[in-house]
Amino acid sequence: MKYILVTGGVISGIGKGIIASSIGTILKSCGLRVTAIKIDPYINIDAGTFSPYEHGEVFVLNDGGEVDLDLGNYERFLDINLYKDNNITTGKIYQHVINKERHGDYLGKTVQVVPHITDAVQEWVMNQAKVPVDDDKKEPQICVIELGGTIGDIEGMPFVEAFRQFQFKAKRENFCNIHVSLVPQPNATGEQKTKPTQNSVRALRGLGLSPDLIVCRSAKPIEMAVKEKISMFCHVEPEQVIFIHDVSSTYRVPILLEEQGIIKYFKQRLNLPIDDQPSDLLMKWKKMACRYERLLKVCSIALVGKYTKLSDCYASVFKALEHSALAINYKLDLMYIDSTELERSTEAENSVKYHQAWHKLCKADGILVPGGFGIRGTEGKLQAISWARTKKKPFLGVCLGMQLAVVEFARNCLNWEDANSTEFDPDTKNPVVIDMPEHNPGDMGGTMRLGKRRTVFKTENSVLRKLYGDEMFVEERHRHQLQLLLSMFQVNPELTQCFEEKGLKFVGHDTEGNRMEIIELENHPYFVGVQFHPEFSSRPMKPSPPYLGLLLAATGTLNAYLQRGCKLSP
Repeated sequence: MKYILVTGGVISGIGKGIIASSIGTILKSCGLRVTAIKIDPYINIDAGTFSPYEHGEVFVLNDGGEVDLDLGNYERFLDINLYKDNNITTGKIYQHVINKERHGDYLGKTVQVVPHITDAVQEWVMNQAKVPVDDDKKEPQICVIELGGTIGDIEGMPFVEAFRQFQFKAKRENFCNIHVSLVPQPNATGEQKTKPTQNSVRALRGLGLSPDLIVCRSAKPIEMAVKEKISMFCHVEPEQVIFIHDVSSTYRVPILLEEQGIIKYFKQRLNLPIDDQPSDLLMKWKKMACRYERLLKVCSIALVGKYTKLSDCYASVFKALEHSALAINYKLDLMYIDSTELERSTEAENSVKYHQAWHKLCKADGILVPGGFGIRGTEGKLQAISWARTKKKPFLGVCLGMQLAVVEFARNCLNWEDANSTEFDPDTKNPVVIDMPEHNPGDMGGTMRLGKRRTVFKTENSVLRKLYGDEMFVEERHRHQLQLLLSMFQVNPELTQCFEEKGLKFVGHDTEGNRMEIIELENHPYFVGVQFHPEFSSRPMKPSPPYLGLLLAATGTLNAYLQRGCKLSP
């Protein structure tokens, strides 16, 4: 097993996750089996109870693990399926060690950060690195490990110490450290500054790790003189300094790394049995990156949500839309609309914001209402859904978006004026969305209906079934819970007949037939709602069918696509 540790310096959020994913992609293109581990030094057990504004979206894995969004990058870039134990947190490690101490596994010894915590980290990494993540179920050969945060953070110290020890346990030919640092360019001088990187590398060396590669992030391409300066003061060869400037799309990052000789370096440094040249897989990435940059036709989608101030809150949704747009040769124009700004109360408080939000919604080619939690902004989402239904705008509702589509239909088509979800109005006379029957209050994190579940189509006359290749069932990931209220909601199965008589069809349900999973509206270009989260399974070369359907409908090509037997035109 070869281990590649990716650390970061100067500031967080400079793209360690994308760089780690890109390195994995390059090595996979050379025919190697690659897995990935993300280490988050926070004390939380997992990401399940975070507000999206803390760390961005919570990514959900097949096994129900609620993890950092970087694991979504690993899955999309490497086309693998990871597990919850591929995300290590301080909370998990301490919980593991404390449980062992309570069981008497340490035989009365004093339990300390060194060696017990550091040993637990090393043991976890070695065990998880062996778990197969590809469809062929073969043991990986390379493990890319990303250490979250920046070097020098107090909460990350035990992990840095663990890898200082681990480099000797694994042996030099099996362990490599890549340090990602920022090269700022102040507007006052326009000069690219190397001092932050020098200090970051010095801090890393002071903790016992020496970088084999220094990846320098910058807004603009870095000059050769800067590369030579970093090489001199950071005690590495010039070819060990890699530049990654801001690019038009993340698809270009693996290409930049490969062009700077990273394959040849890894072959020599880790003694890998590979050719110097990448295989067809990286050529596909090159073609995809070039195609992305040449796109001329634009498709605009309005994303109506409540966490629109930070794009990372909907990272997987954006990627799923981007994958689908690229598949049909369109450039995505994603317009984020704060759902509260569509509400009448905003018109009274700030009419400019209100009219700007409605202007965006009206000019969009399609409308998406993603998942979310809590009552804030729900009336605005209902307004957007009503607009999509009445104006025959292509619409996709995910999780809460599907539930609100049912509420909107009940109010405006069934004339149940007080129809609502019991989440928002427990006393409603028309509870069209109700608490799930297996609701079982307990710990906040990891409550029920998480991970991959089967959805069965109950009719052949379904647009979504055709988009999925006319399969009898699909398996998609769920995050069917409310983080803070510890309740889970579903469409009321006792009322479904009333909806179907008016044209809102429940075309998919769970294996027991009790939970409604997919809705479709008759006589509409594309009005679809899904209880699951298909964005978590979308891949750059395998777009998610519900999102692909939305883009096809928004560009007016859905019927042609279905007539071709769901084959994309060249």
